[in-house]
Amino acid sequence: MAKPFPLQTLLELSQMRMDDAARRLGELLAGEQEASARVVLLQQYRDEYHQRFLDAAKNGIGRDAWSNYQSFLGRLDDAIAQAQVLATQSKQHTAAGQREWIDKRGRVQAFDSLSERHRRQMENAENRQDQKLQDERAARYRQAPEDDD
Repeated sequence: MAKPFPLQTLLELSQMRMDDAARRLGELLAGEQEASARVVLLQQYRDEYHQRFLDAAKNGIGRDAWSNYQSFLGRLDDAIAQAQVLATQSKQHTAAGQREWIDKRGRVQAFDSLSERHRRQMENAENRQDQKLQDERAARYRQAPEDDD
């Protein structure tokens, strides 16, 4: 009977940790996509609002309206800058999550390799044992007196 892989618990633990890292990476990727989409949406809205401002300016607007447009465009620019910072941070977190997952996957692969090596060794030992038994049977068969009917 083959001995169980002595590091099986560590293999299973490393697989669970890799699965957790993969789940976290998925969440980070989703967050990164959301942050990037937010930047794009804000930029589109700013472009549309700027176009409305230009159209209103062509038709002539008062000082208060001009000031309101400029103020709101400034707030949009600030929101875009802040969203870009958050998107950049999200990309950095995703990159760190990718590195973590790669590290965890490397550990699993190392334990998998050890497990496979252990399995092959056990299989070879079992094959040698089977061969030894067959050889012993064959030797006994050859040594047994032959029946002369």
